[in-house]
Amino acid sequence: MVCWALRRVGQVRARLARRDSGVCRGHEHQPLGPRPAPGAWGSTVELLGKSYPQDDYSNLTRKVLSKVGRNLHNQPLHPLWLLKERVKQHFYARYTGRAGTPLFSVYDDLSPVVTTWQNFDSLLIPADHPSRKKGDNYYLNATHMLRAHTSAHQWDLLRAGLDAFLVVGDVYRRDQIDAQHYPVFHQLEAVRLFSRHQLFAGIKDGENLQLFEQSSRSAHKQETHTLEATKLVEFDLKQTLTQLMTHIFGDGLDIRWVDCYFPFTHPSFEMEINFHGEWLEVLGCGVMEQQLVNSAGAQDRIGWAFGLGLERVAMILYDIPDIRLFWSEDERFLKQFRVQDINQKVTFQPLSKYPAVINDISFWLPRENYTENDFYDLVRTIGGDLVEKVDLIDKFEHPNFCRRPWMPGLQGKIRE
Repeated sequence: MVCWALRRVGQVRARLARRDSGVCRGHEHQPLGPRPAPGAWGSTVELLGKSYPQDDYSNLTRKVLSKVGRNLHNQPLHPLWLLKERVKQHFYARYTGRAGTPLFSVYDDLSPVVTTWQNFDSLLIPADHPSRKKGDNYYLNATHMLRAHTSAHQWDLLRAGLDAFLVVGDVYRRDQIDAQHYPVFHQLEAVRLFSRHQLFAGIKDGENLQLFEQSSRSAHKQETHTLEATKLVEFDLKQTLTQLMTHIFGDGLDIRWVDCYFPFTHPSFEMEINFHGEWLEVLGCGVMEQQLVNSAGAQDRIGWAFGLGLERVAMILYDIPDIRLFWSEDERFLKQFRVQDINQKVTFQPLSKYPAVINDISFWLPRENYTENDFYDLVRTIGGDLVEKVDLIDKFEHPNFCRRPWMPGLQGKIRE
């Protein structure tokens, strides 16, 4: 038996049981999981003025479908809009072209519907990479999906000839239920490319330095990049991000860099900030894979990219304790962010004084084609944003029930 915990202005527990065969002891069990939003497979789903045929990949729920087009990041005086505008303000003021115009273009209204090629293949994500799993993404069908990251637009914008841009938008991932996770959140992506002249300008003997070479890949550089070029791009990236975080959080911020892995950058880093004595990861970044840059037609350039979650930064900046609050239409929440100056300090004031209610639930699980995210989608579809948290708290497998039955229990917490 597996025990979980849900939260409504409370918590809900659930107990589930899995059977090894579809029919056991005379009872038939239907698969647990979200059904395609508009209808059965073979039908179509209408989204943002276009029709998409459904197939066995389709797993978009009505709950998630209702969020498409909300564009919280474009709603004036919403906390995510405030943060987006602060980032834009910083980039517009600090980075300008020869004519004094902003160096970075901003795209904040691109459609969240992308092809699987845009979301994965264009970013060099292998065909067997776990991030492609149906259990972790929202697919309209086998070829189209709701983007899982704003990086899905990188290749197209590079192909269009851009070499410095910001992309802001809603992204979609199937995930657990707690105060930090929601199936829809918002990312801000940035890319900057450099020519040889741009990167080495002002560097002593820079005219003798090169961007590219043919060597071997190491932990510090790609096989096609010179070490000098890689270190300069890395320095510019980290300086850019340090200045951005200082603009948002103020002077005296402690920052550290953690080496990590992304398929589309190398070397790659996560940026952590020390906020109220706790180290918090706020973004991922790195030197762009040259294969990606080359395929988009910018073979003579080298660049960096970073992506940050707006909700994560806004929760830290405004002291917002629960990610569900960003979707609130409660005037008590929204009025706290109606400020005259986007840089004005705001500290969120809680809306509810009531404690959480904890409940347990239990049910049988299907033999196959089930993931925990199926259950989370089901909870969100039925319970909506009342459900604050779902935890797995126990497991049990009955030795005599069919071949391999097991029963999970779920605890849920619900808060108004």
